[in-house]
Amino acid sequence: MEEKLEILYKECIDELRSIKIELTPEIVGQIDIKIAPRKTKRYGCCRQEEPDERYYKMIRQGRRLIKKYERYKVHHIEISKWLMELDEGIIKNTIIHELIHCFPGCNDHGTTFKKYAKYINQKLGYSISRLGNKEEDYKKSNLEFEEKEDYKYKIVCQKCGQEIYRKRLNKKLLSKYRCGLCHGKLKLEE
Repeated sequence: MEEKLEILYKECIDELRSIKIELTPEIVGQIDIKIAPRKTKRYGCCRQEEPDERYYKMIRQGRRLIKKYERYKVHHIEISKWLMELDEGIIKNTIIHELIHCFPGCNDHGTTFKKYAKYINQKLGYSISRLGNKEEDYKKSNLEFEEKEDYKYKIVCQKCGQEIYRKRLNKKLLSKYRCGLCHGKLKLEE
């Protein structure tokens, strides 16, 4: 499985290089990729270490000023084990999503991340977005999707009908958060 991940990672690097996006250590730092050691629901993650002290901006969070680093020297990308069962296109889409997080100023899913994602989607035909849809990805891979988790709460978007399941309910979830797909209001279904 690790071997398959390494091959797909190299293909992603070559594809990015073909559209003039270089991932040299001078620009993005050191990147390592592996399969996530624990079971997780997410597709993948990119953890950064060793912030480059020269690249930061001060942001206000409430009354406090916080130093937000824009460039890191070391990036650890982890891809979930369950994702490796799916179609190679979906795996590569996730790898490139996580590689974008390695670019300077792309630690979050903000405007810089969205610009890179849009450019790569146009040039290479990917569908990089902030969120993934497990059920659709299993259908694309011709695999049967079954959610094994036992959930207590079902939350539905009032605008697009997307269903979100939770084991625990955060009291602020319904009032503070919106749907990740259409930004509609969320409603708890009994």
